[in-house]
Amino acid sequence: MAKITARSPLAPERFPELPVIKGVRFSSVAAGVRYAGRTDVMLAHLAPGSVVAGVFTRSATRSAPVLDCQEKIGAESPDGAAIIVNSGNSNAFTGRNGVEATRAVTSAVAAAMSLPEGRVFSSSTGVIGEPLPHARITAKIDELVAALDEDGIAGAAHAIMTTDTFPKGATATVEMAGGQVRIAGIAKGSGMIAPDMATMLVYIFTDAAISRADLQTLVSRINDRTFNCITVDSDTSTSDTLLMGATGASDVAVTAEDGAFESALEEVMLDLAQQVVKDGEGATKFVTVAVTGAESDADARTHALSIANSPLVKTALAGEDPNWGRIVMAIGKSGARADRDLLSIRFGEVLVAENGWVAPGYHEEQGAAQMKQPEIAINVDLGLGSGAATVWTCDLTHGYISINADYRS
Repeated sequence: MAKITARSPLAPERFPELPVIKGVRFSSVAAGVRYAGRTDVMLAHLAPGSVVAGVFTRSATRSAPVLDCQEKIGAESPDGAAIIVNSGNSNAFTGRNGVEATRAVTSAVAAAMSLPEGRVFSSSTGVIGEPLPHARITAKIDELVAALDEDGIAGAAHAIMTTDTFPKGATATVEMAGGQVRIAGIAKGSGMIAPDMATMLVYIFTDAAISRADLQTLVSRINDRTFNCITVDSDTSTSDTLLMGATGASDVAVTAEDGAFESALEEVMLDLAQQVVKDGEGATKFVTVAVTGAESDADARTHALSIANSPLVKTALAGEDPNWGRIVMAIGKSGARADRDLLSIRFGEVLVAENGWVAPGYHEEQGAAQMKQPEIAINVDLGLGSGAATVWTCDLTHGYISINADYRS
């Protein structure tokens, strides 16, 4: 795995102060899953009465922990729950060994915490195709359980990092009719980011009192507007997992129809998703691609992702080259309907092209000035209808190649 020596230039100044979510405790240890002396396993415990929802990668080669979580996620139970996560090894494409390793870890946690095994969820992230040294994890279970602390979420965020250059956290507080509700979440992700249903590893917690079905509805709905709208390199991971737990400790009842709670949860999920893009391997630019005027929202999304995933667009962004011709190319190849003579392209507020040609009055230095910014907006209007979509991406630099050229070494 390549060593990351520099924090992303797009990183926030500091890890946020996340509030205590009553009913959730965290711990983390260095188990030596891949490297010695590196915190690489985290445990979260949710109190009895908590509900858990989740979304997962739809990759055809998804990992053993993902498959295990998918089998467990819909069950109702009054028992508490646990989430155990390791970094350094994804336990993906590991055959029967992967299934046995997952079971060994979840059963050890269940025994140590007096939980049904069906209430222990696991995730693994890191190298694909190598057996998970699960004994190194199970040897640390008692230590993890003993160290559980309601203030331990920051340590958990560090433990799940792989090629990340900074830990990712976000929070929101919302005033409901019955009182105050808190939400806090952590995530990891830097490369192999092109979500399909979920993304990377994400863990979100709230003290709201909500049914499992309503929580699942919200997570799935908001996921499509947040995590499923980011891309770093167009590659969907075998391990993408988003789990959310609600403890009910606030005694504030929430449903899937509560707009204020949904908005607060979306704020947290979008913040985490955008932090993943800002930590894209080798990234120096955070890019918003907004497409309007499509025949449908689906077409707009297709065009936006075509632009965001284009290596030619992304390398132009890295080189601060306002090469709007590459935007035209990406629109043309997407497969969704477009009319050359109707579309317009803007870099920020600068009109670059319209009506099938460069915009009158546009000067290259205007576009170049936009490209020099750390955050860049590419706005396309297709002039065909009311469909719209926004996705977020980053540039493609030599750093990405360096990190991934020796990922397993």
